[in-house]
Amino acid sequence: MKSNKFYISILILFLSVFSVFGQTRKQLEAQRKKLNKEIKQVNTLLFNEIKKEKNAVDALKDIFQKIEVRTQLISTIHLEAAILSKEITANQMKLTKLSDKLVRLKKDYAAMIFNSYKSRSQESRTMFLLSSQSFLQAYKRLGYMKQYTSFRKKQGEDIGEQTTTVQRLNDSLILQKTLKDSLIVFETGQQKQIELDKINQEKLITVIKKNESKYKKALRNKIKQEKRVTLKIDKKIREEIARANRIAKEKEKNKLKRVKKNEFILTPEAKALAAKFELNKGKLPWPVNEGIVVRKFGKQPHPSFPGITINGSGLHIVTRQGKEAQAIFSGSVLNVLVSSEGRKNVLIQHGNYISSYNNLENVYVSRGEKIVTNQKIGQIFTDKISKKTTLIFVLFKNTMRLNPAHWILKR
Repeated sequence: MKSNKFYISILILFLSVFSVFGQTRKQLEAQRKKLNKEIKQVNTLLFNEIKKEKNAVDALKDIFQKIEVRTQLISTIHLEAAILSKEITANQMKLTKLSDKLVRLKKDYAAMIFNSYKSRSQESRTMFLLSSQSFLQAYKRLGYMKQYTSFRKKQGEDIGEQTTTVQRLNDSLILQKTLKDSLIVFETGQQKQIELDKINQEKLITVIKKNESKYKKALRNKIKQEKRVTLKIDKKIREEIARANRIAKEKEKNKLKRVKKNEFILTPEAKALAAKFELNKGKLPWPVNEGIVVRKFGKQPHPSFPGITINGSGLHIVTRQGKEAQAIFSGSVLNVLVSSEGRKNVLIQHGNYISSYNNLENVYVSRGEKIVTNQKIGQIFTDKISKKTTLIFVLFKNTMRLNPAHWILKR
C-alpha cells in the first residue's frame, strides 16, 4: 500500500511541476509564433517590393525594425530553451527514481513468484489448511491465501502501470530534447539573419553619413509638414465638434446640458454609444485586417538620427497594396477630409470619441452615414516610390488624442 502511495505521489508531483513549466512555456511558445509571424510580415510588407527610388533613411528605419523583432524572437527562444532544460533535468531525475523503484518492484515480485512456485502444489495448500489447530485458524489461513493471491495480482498490475508511466516519461523526454534542439537550430538561423541585416545596416549608415546634412534637412521638413497636417486636422476636429453641437441643440431645442469648449454635447443615445466604446477598450478590432505598426503613438527618438524627435499622432500601419480600412466600432461619419495631395481622411464619431482613418486613396462612405463595426470605409493609398501602403490611424476623445494601441486588440 505504501509502495502504491509513493508511486501516486511521484506521478502527481511530476504532473504538477510539468504543468507549471508547461503553462509558462506555452506563453513563450505563443510569443515565439507571434514574433515569427511579425518577421514574415516585416519581410513581406517592407522588403518584398522593388522600390523605384531608394530612400536610405526609410530603408535604415525598416532594417532597424527587422533587427528589433528578430532580437525579441531570439530572447524568447532563449527563455523557452531554458525552461525546456529545467523540464528535461527535472524529468530525468523523476525517470531515474521511477526506474529504480520499478527494478525493486520487479525484484520483489520475482521473489514472491519464486516462493509461490515452491509451494504451488494443491497438496501443500491442503496440508497448510488441515494443519490448523482450530476452525478459526483454518478460516484465517484461507483468508490469507486469498489475500496473497490478490496481492500477487495487484503487484503484477502495478508493474504494468509503472512500466507505462516510465515509458511515457521517457517519450516525453525525447520530445523535449528534440524540441530544444530545433529551437537552438532556429535561433542560430535568426542570429545569422541579424548579422546579414547588420551588414546592410552599416552600408546604409555609411551612405547617410556622406549626405547627413541633406537627409536631416529633408527629415526636418517632413516633420514640419506632418505637424502642419496635424494642426489642420485638430482645427477641423474642433470645427466638427462645434457643428455637431449646433445640430444637437437644434434637434433637442436647447434641452441638452452645456459642456466645456471643444467637447461634444451628448444625447442619451450618444452617451450610451460612448459607454459601449469605453467598455471595449483593448478589445476593438484593428482598422485593417493585416499589417504591422511602423510608427508608434507619441514622441519618440528617430531611429537613424540621434537628437531628432518624431511625434506619432496615432499609429502608422503598413499593410498590403489594395487593402481597405475598416471601422473599429459602430458610429456615424463626422466628415471626410481631403488633403492638398488628394489623400482622404474619414472621421467616424462614436459618442464623444472619434476614430480617424487617414491616407486613403478612395472612400466608400459619406458625411452623416451610419457605420457598423468592421465596415470597409476606403482603400488605403500606396506610395508609388516607396511601394508602401500605409494607414495613419488616430483616436480622439473630443479633441484629446489617445494612444490607439491601448484600445485595439494586441496581436
